[in-house]
Amino acid sequence: MTVLADRTEMAEESDELTLDVMFEWLEKMPIPEGTKVEIVGGNIFMSPQRQTHWQIIATLYEQLRAVYDRARIASDVRIDFPGHLNGFACDLAAMAEGSVVDSKGRWRYQDIEFVAEVISQNTAANDYGPKRLAYAAAGVPVYLVVDPYQGECRLYTHSRHGDYTTVTKVGFGDDIDLTGTPVGLVLRTGEFPRD
Repeated sequence: MTVLADRTEMAEESDELTLDVMFEWLEKMPIPEGTKVEIVGGNIFMSPQRQTHWQIIATLYEQLRAVYDRARIASDVRIDFPGHLNGFACDLAAMAEGSVVDSKGRWRYQDIEFVAEVISQNTAANDYGPKRLAYAAAGVPVYLVVDPYQGECRLYTHSRHGDYTTVTKVGFGDDIDLTGTPVGLVLRTGEFPRD
């Protein structure tokens, strides 16, 4: 069966377009291993993970482990967010103490205390735009965008009225002070590689 025939068959199976339907379609498609798949505003985005990308995520993960146990940290796992068809696979998300997955095995966006996205050139606009707004609407207290191309991070805090009111730029090598947030630690960026 061709991809076109598969898509036609899948479209005929459901009258309502939901995140679950869209992700079911994606599970039936031949997506290369190591490819991150997200749905942002009803649009499907696929991007391969680069070594630089992974090293930054791993460095952040190691530091978050000082505060969060392994079970409360997720990476590239589907989490549904407010807005039209927003099923994100956050590069890294940390959940509040006592958080548990729902009946579908997914984290609730209401339990997220921290999200980090390491940008890719082709999807950077999502991280700085629609995803930032969805995270703010969800009430995520700390959103960190890491840009290995520019060698800087943007820290978004204090969500209000669907956006963040505070944006702090931090260059690679400088510390990110999160002690006044639910995260409660200082992130070191000195080991972040650049692209």
